Amino acid sequence: MRYFLFLISFLLYQFSALAQEDFLAKQYFNDGDFEKAVVFYEKLVEANPRRTDYAEGLVACYQQLERYDEAESFLLEKLNESYAFPTFYIELGYNHTLQNHPEKATEFYEKAIEKIEDNPNFGYSVGYRFQQYAVLDYAIRAYKRAMELKPDLNYDFQLARIYGEQGEIEKMYQSYLNLIWEGRTSRSNVLRNIDDFISEDPNNENNVLLRKVLLKNAQKNADLLWNELLSWLFVQQKQYGSAFNQEKAIYKRAEGMSTDRLENLGQIALDDKDFESATDIFQYIVDNSDDPRSKLNAQLHLIDIELENPTPKVLDAVEKQFEDLVAEYGNQSQTLQLQIAYANFLTFKKEQPEPAIKMLKESLELPMGRMALAYVKLALGDILVYDQRFNEALILFTQVQKALKNDVLGQDARFKVAQTSFYKGDFDWALTQLKVLRGSTSQLIANDAMQLSLLISDNSLEDSTQTALKKYARADLLAYQNKNEQAIAELEDILQNHKGEKIEDEALLKQAQLLEEQKEYESAEFNYQKIVEFYADGILADDAHFALGELYRNILNQPEKAKSHYEKIIYNYQDSYYFPQARTNFRRLRGDAIN
Repeated sequence: MRYFLFLISFLLYQFSALAQEDFLAKQYFNDGDFEKAVVFYEKLVEANPRRTDYAEGLVACYQQLERYDEAESFLLEKLNESYAFPTFYIELGYNHTLQNHPEKATEFYEKAIEKIEDNPNFGYSVGYRFQQYAVLDYAIRAYKRAMELKPDLNYDFQLARIYGEQGEIEKMYQSYLNLIWEGRTSRSNVLRNIDDFISEDPNNENNVLLRKVLLKNAQKNADLLWNELLSWLFVQQKQYGSAFNQEKAIYKRAEGMSTDRLENLGQIALDDKDFESATDIFQYIVDNSDDPRSKLNAQLHLIDIELENPTPKVLDAVEKQFEDLVAEYGNQSQTLQLQIAYANFLTFKKEQPEPAIKMLKESLELPMGRMALAYVKLALGDILVYDQRFNEALILFTQVQKALKNDVLGQDARFKVAQTSFYKGDFDWALTQLKVLRGSTSQLIANDAMQLSLLISDNSLEDSTQTALKKYARADLLAYQNKNEQAIAELEDILQNHKGEKIEDEALLKQAQLLEEQKEYESAEFNYQKIVEFYADGILADDAHFALGELYRNILNQPEKAKSHYEKIIYNYQDSYYFPQARTNFRRLRGDAIN
């Protein structure tokens, strides 16, 4: 028993000593103290002759100290051992490269390649070692030869990386595509790597090459994969019409396929305001889908597109469309999206909240799940707020908040409680809700909560009567009701009669946003400029800079001015909610490839 305990203690001691020497060897090497590192690596190699990592560490130390002869002697000795690993030939070749002996280096590199003939499984270690020393042509030979000798090996990922480093973009693409075609890795993993090489510009050389490679593969093998990847490329290039052509081909060839891909593409085009492509896509779904839900969603999207230009004639036509849809689908649990869309249209576009409230109250009587019930209650609450029936709205929002405490929808409901309380003039209760939301898992809700919280707290301290704050809440409610001209006038009252008060920058920003909606761009620009000039240290300066950047980029066509405002956010407001998008927009305007 004593002998056994002694043996265990001895082994633990040996292991501990080895670990310590391993740590010190690496530490000294990383610190550049190669004289000390070599001492530990010599000990480690002597104690562990089969550990290639220790042998490689010792050789690296010799080379850093320019003790090339010792490195060569050591490597030749290792190669004479029965368990010699082929990477030692690469180490020996690299040792001659460092001495500027290219012919000698080539001789040993070739010997490493020859070892793959004996055992193709050496392909990875040999190829990887060549990669580490940037001997890329030999790395390619190693990987390719191993794959030829043993077809179940696949090093396309490694080859793709090497081709990318060499600038052989077409070969790189093909290697990545081989991985997808053979099911060796996930499509998302490959597309992330390809995404580093393309841009939004369809005429970019790398984009053209990828399209060429995909078309070549499609000609060799008419598989839907190539249509899907072409569609992905066209989406990156914002060519939604071309992507739609690919998606139509996929839909036609895959019998029984859902319209999910088409719906996703339509939504992307709609979000990017390519209304022509979005209209074509959603109309195609309406004409071809057998699924009532998909068809209805597409019809509602087509209505959303029409409402981008809500003239009286358009509003009348849309109302007729809603009436026809209700007659076709009825009021049922499966078509709640129709009732909510119709109710919002009647309220916020036609200013008819009463029939909308009646419709949604009837919908609440239908059998439905917890999440669906929450959506209907929130929609009804929004309309009750529009109609200034605040207490009824608060009951609904509170019910959703309690039912979905840990869900983003529940957090949204809590924000609506705060916002409604703000409209109502109950600023203390609004603040109580907002303090909780500042830690929301939704960054957008957290950001909105913080801004409203600061608006209330800052302006309550300065003015105990809260006169200006009440006016602002009134203006905010008018804006919510789409009564923009009245809201702008209410904000102008604040700007004229509460000059120098903290609420001034809030009023300037809100008024500017409403002026933009009214297409009064010069007036909006004036307000934003006042904020960045007179309130540069305020909490809304980044909002104003970003708004100016967007205005100059998207409306006024002054890219240099836009770039200047995005740049200010990048350098001066790095904690801003707008920072990521400002950086992306700045790089895009500068001409960088955006992935």
